[in-house]
Amino acid sequence: MNGFEELDVWKLAREICNEVWILIESTSLGNDYSLKNQMNASSGSIMDNIAEGFERNGNRELIQFLSIAKASCGELRSQLYRCLDREHITKTQFDNICSKTITEGKKIGAFMSYLKKSERKGAKYD
Repeated sequence: MNGFEELDVWKLAREICNEVWILIESTSLGNDYSLKNQMNASSGSIMDNIAEGFERNGNRELIQFLSIAKASCGELRSQLYRCLDREHITKTQFDNICSKTITEGKKIGAFMSYLKKSERKGAKYD
């Protein structure tokens, strides 16, 4: 693997981040400055923590950062509920992104489990 860009969990995180930005730009969410900023940060945190953990070249560090990314999925999902409750987004928009955050959380969890069981400790230990 040449870079974090090849990880499926990072690719899905990027997709989620882009979809959140589209909501910010195309709905009344853009006028809810605090929530907009929180959602922009949490969606970015998913992909950024996956990248940072990968670049540390060790499984323990990657697992630590994947855990943060997984938590950011939950944070974003909670923020999506606030968007729905404040009528910034439709139920369809909510369902679309919410289901992706659930899938992403599961994928990150499975990746963490795989890394914990792996005998390979990471590139910096080779």
